[in-house]
Parts: sequence; structure tokens; C-alpha cells
Amino acid sequence: MTTLTTHRAPTVVRRRVTLTLLIGVLAMAVLLTTARPAQAAYAQIEGSGSTWSEVIVQQWISDVDANGIKVTYNGGGSSQGRKNFAQNVTDFGITEIPYQGKDEQGAVDSAGSREFAYMPIIAGGTAFTYQLRVAGKLVKNLRLSGETIARIFTGKITNWNDPAISKDNNGRLLPSLRIIPVRRSDGSGTTAQFTTWLDKVYPSIWRPFFGRSGLTSYYPAFGKSIGASGSDQVMNTIASGAGNGTIGYVEYSYPVNKKYPVVKLLNKAGYFVEPTQYNVAVALTKARINQDTSSDKYLTSILDGVYGAADPRAYPLSSYSYMLLPTGKKDQRMTTAKRQSLTDFMFYSLCEGQGKAGAYGYSPLPLNLVQAGFSQLKKLSAADPKVNFKNRDVNQCNNPTFVKGDLSKNKLAQIAPQPAACDKIGAGPCTGATGTAPTSTKAAKNAGTSAAGGAAAGGAVATVGPASGAVDPETGLPSGGTAAQGTGEGSVAVPTELLAGRAGDTSVFGALAVIELIAIIMAPGAGAVYFRRRARRKLGAW
Repeated sequence: MTTLTTHRAPTVVRRRVTLTLLIGVLAMAVLLTTARPAQAAYAQIEGSGSTWSEVIVQQWISDVDANGIKVTYNGGGSSQGRKNFAQNVTDFGITEIPYQGKDEQGAVDSAGSREFAYMPIIAGGTAFTYQLRVAGKLVKNLRLSGETIARIFTGKITNWNDPAISKDNNGRLLPSLRIIPVRRSDGSGTTAQFTTWLDKVYPSIWRPFFGRSGLTSYYPAFGKSIGASGSDQVMNTIASGAGNGTIGYVEYSYPVNKKYPVVKLLNKAGYFVEPTQYNVAVALTKARINQDTSSDKYLTSILDGVYGAADPRAYPLSSYSYMLLPTGKKDQRMTTAKRQSLTDFMFYSLCEGQGKAGAYGYSPLPLNLVQAGFSQLKKLSAADPKVNFKNRDVNQCNNPTFVKGDLSKNKLAQIAPQPAACDKIGAGPCTGATGTAPTSTKAAKNAGTSAAGGAAAGGAVATVGPASGAVDPETGLPSGGTAAQGTGEGSVAVPTELLAGRAGDTSVFGALAVIELIAIIMAPGAGAVYFRRRARRKLGAW
């Protein structure tokens, strides 16, 4: 009798080995989770404040929820967030500007006796989204200079057929339609960022309108403007059935989620650009960060250099958002369990969570600010030694800005594509694909892009080569090629790369996020490395 010997295909064997390893590491993670010391147990934490950063904060909250970290956040505006934190109503606050001492109405704007630290959590661009229809069709490639924006939001330009708007769009004449500015009616960090820019760059327009110099968190009512509370209500007002003719200011994430167009804003180099994660990263290389650890404004930024950045890719209204982190040993709201929740929540947000920034309309923090954020976060364990802050290695973070071994470099800024030739002042405006998307598979993966995903989500997919003078995404060096001006109807001003790869949108991605979070927090050794690589392969397959 002949015995037949069968040989299993190597692929099958590898799959079984991989599955065995997966089960083993998961079992270890579960064991570590159940074996955590009592003092490391979680308790629900509560925060409020910025709506500018709320979209990404809510995504982070969703990501960590499955691991037992419960966080609630109410985006009532930066001003309210600072007040709530100062009055011990919340465990943390989020704001775009630091405490001012006194606000423009003379009210106290400080944390009082509550000890805290500023911690940068995310970067992004303040965008101008609008609804403007011609023959029933939405205009999708509107260009405006900063001066035109300033004159619109001070009541100097009131009709879409104004010659200044036509000039910005290279002679393109828009219909006679009243402009309806939509401003924030609540105390807003977005308003403070916008009016800081107006005061610094266009003082001769802003100060006569405002009545004095400086910023405000409460935008003055004027003319036919409409007030709306919160960024979501600004966006909903503009996108409503009665929104034709409106224009408002919000963080870029809101039009990204709504698939709504944004203004291409003229920068110092003479190009009209959008607040993509790339253009924001380029602009913020010119931000000055307070590095004085003894200052009560440590890690807050001065953005004058950002407003006037000479790089053709820079988006002028780029900035950061900050968490108000409770650092006092005797803080009346904080317990060991709450500090542990806040530590692990923000560790995830500053580390893996930054990798989601681009897909949600933000730009991730560079390495130096993430490291500084870790130092601030460590103050929670300094206030309470029972808080576990071990195995927090910034070099393990999956952040697209990191350049290993060089804190001064920003990978995202290095690979940022140059604007298309038709976006230069005096040319265009661009219509259809303009060739700003990376072309190679490796480049697309580095940039977090997905042409198919962007097309499905409603964004325009660039199909031609990089613009003249573009940076090669793989080398960071200038590459050749010329951009072709598209002949299509006009692309929605929401780039492809910001609509793809949103990890929280499917159960598969959600499961991967939970596994990765357990591995990072509980088993940061070989298990974490394995799951990170596994997750990347999975994402690449999709």
C-alpha cells in the first residue's frame, strides 16, 4: 500500500502561523487588561470648548471608547470651554487661544487658582466655505484674496459681482447676488483666530470696523450678516436650502464632512491655496512656539510668520488648538482614575490619533510638538504618582510628519505638492483636475491618499502629473512635469486625500483601531510592532 504525503501550500502555513500569533498576542493583551492594578482603573472624564477641533476630538473619543476610556465633550466654543475649566465645571478644556486675562467685554478670562498647562493637540486651517450658485449649479473653485475676505466681513463688499471678486478670479464675472456673511454668535476660538489675522494683516480695514486694535472672540453683528452658534451651525446655515449667497468661516473639517467647497485663499507667494493638511503643515513651519518652560504661555504660538509665509504652498490662516490640562496635585475634580483616563486618552490622541488628522480635515502635529505634549501629559503622573505613564515612546507613533532623528523636519511639509500653475494670480482659475495628487503608489501611500476613495466620496481625482516645480513625494526634491488645466466643470474644493482612509468609517477599521490601542497602551513591545504592521497591511489591501 502506497502512502501519499501531502504538502500544505506555504501560503496556508503562513496564514495559520499568523493567526496563531494573532490569537496569542490578543490573549496576552486581554490578560494584561484584566490584570491592571486597581489604581489604573478608568473613570469618565468631561470636557468642553472648541468647535474648531471638535470633529477630530469626537473621533478620538470614539476610538478609545472600546478600550474602556469614557470621555464626553461639549463643543460650546473656546470661550465657554475656558470658563467651564476655570470654574471647575469640567475636567479639561479645549481652546484656540490662551487665557487673555480679561476679554474684550472686560470680564475675567483666566483659570483663577486652578493649575493647568497648555498642550497642543491638533493643527488645521480656518476655511471660508460658501454657497454660490450660477444657473442652479454650485460654484466650486472660488478664489479670494485676504483683502477681499476682510472687506466682505466688514461690510465693504456686499455683492458677489463686485469688481474685487472678479479680479481675484481673473476676470470671471459672478452674478449680482447679495453676499450674506455668516459669523459666529458665541464666544469662539475660530473667531479669535480669524480676527487676529485681520488685525495683524489688514489693520486699516479691521480696526475702523471693530473700533480698536486686537482680536475678539465675539464677532460684531453688521449689515446683513447672520449669527450662528458653533461651527456646525455655521456650516448648516451655509449648506441649507436658503443658503445661496452665504459665506462663513469654520475649521476645514466641516466642509470636508459636508463635501462642500471652500475658498482658495491668496498667499504671500501669489497662489490661491486651500487648507489641506499639506499646505497647513508648510505654513506652520513658520510658527514661533513659546519654548520658555517657566512661562504661563509655554507651547502657545505666535503666527505672524505663518500669515506672511512666502512658500507657494502655505495656507495663511493655519494654526493650532490646545487642551487645558489640569496639573494641580489638589485639583478638586481629579482622581487617580480620571488622571489615568486623561493620560491614556491623550496619549492615543497625540500618538496614533494624529495619523487620522488629514482624513478629517486637519493637519497632524510635528514631532517636536508631540514630544512637548508628552512632557505636559507627564505632569499628570507628577501630580499623582499612582498614574501609570510607562512605555510612552513618541518614536512609536504613526505620525506622517515625523522624520526619524530630526526634530526640525516635517515630512508632510517636505512632500507637500506645489500648487498648480492655474492657481497662480493672473492665471486660471483652475477647472477640473489640476495635477496636485502624488502619482506613484508609494507616494500615495506616504501621503495617505486614495484616488478611488476620493472619487467615491465626491472629490475630484487628479489624473495628470505633478505641477511644474512640484516636490517628489518620495525624495522631497523638485521634480519635473507640467500641470494641465482641466476642462471639467470645476472640482469641489476638498482634496482627494482628505476624503480617503477615514479609519472610523467601517467596522473593519474600527476593530483594527481597538486592537492597536490595546497593543500600544498595554503591550508596547513586540506585540505593538506586530499589530501596527498588520494594520498597515490591512489598510493597504482596502
